[in-house]
Amino acid sequence: MGYNNNRNYNNKSNYNSNKSNDKPKGGLTVEVRNGDFTKALRIFKKKVQEAGIIQEVRERTEYVKPSEKRAKAKAAGRKRWLKKMATLDGAVAPSVKRRRK
Repeated sequence: MGYNNNRNYNNKSNYNSNKSNDKPKGGLTVEVRNGDFTKALRIFKKKVQEAGIIQEVRERTEYVKPSEKRAKAKAAGRKRWLKKMATLDGAVAPSVKRRRK
């Protein structure tokens, strides 16, 4: 039984050989064309908004209790429903009694 002593463990060229450096590593990228930085910035902001990055950062800034999450979700749903009722009827939204804490 023989051992292969000819291996070169210091040569890292074999590792990550299939990665290419000309492609971006992911994330959001925007190309600035003709030096129009303001347009590129608008496009970047739109991409960030669509990806939900800003919302995720805001959510991670502080801990929100599960009960508070449920209350926010319920309030948002109620707001959406009232808005929908207002647009369907074209009249005043139904009055809903609020409970005091």
